[in-house]
Amino acid sequence: MTLDLPVLGDALPTPTRSDEAIRRLARRRSCPAQALSAPGPDDGAVTDMIALAARSPDHGKLAPWRFVVLSAEARAAIGRNLKPQAEAQPKPDKARAVLAKLVNPPVTVMVVSTPTPDHKVPVWEQELSAGAVCMNLIHAADAMGWAANWITDWYSYAPEALALFDIGDGERIAGFIHLGTAAEPPLERARPDPASLIRRL
Repeated sequence: MTLDLPVLGDALPTPTRSDEAIRRLARRRSCPAQALSAPGPDDGAVTDMIALAARSPDHGKLAPWRFVVLSAEARAAIGRNLKPQAEAQPKPDKARAVLAKLVNPPVTVMVVSTPTPDHKVPVWEQELSAGAVCMNLIHAADAMGWAANWITDWYSYAPEALALFDIGDGERIAGFIHLGTAAEPPLERARPDPASLIRRL
């Protein structure tokens, strides 16, 4: 698939209603990482997903994020190195068990938040942009027919684990976006009542 991406200065169309997009958003559901099976998207599809995700809101045009496509071999090696660290977690059994979420999916994209400090755009807004990138990566995967899951888990925060992912000073893992084929349709889960969350002034 070749993306029809605009170039700088192109006049972009104004929004028009898309019932298909609304339907997909209304039924969007993450697929559990453990339920993602082969096949997964190929390198070209992943590159396209990243290109779409990189169009997320980005105050200041800083691109305060980066992407790391983790191969199955890299994830297996990292998983082996994380096992001893799992023993030091508050719940070692659970910490070991969740490593399967990292190792088993066919494809994983790690989104790293890379804010620029001391900039007029607050770090908080730059980190929100990284979150938007994660969500749009999932939307792109869904639009291209792939199941996805966005998770972090303890190894996204433990200092010793971060070294295995080559996370630099000031960077944080915004999420692991796992991609593949749903082994079975995910079931709807409880959702908040929008009316209870809205206040109009």
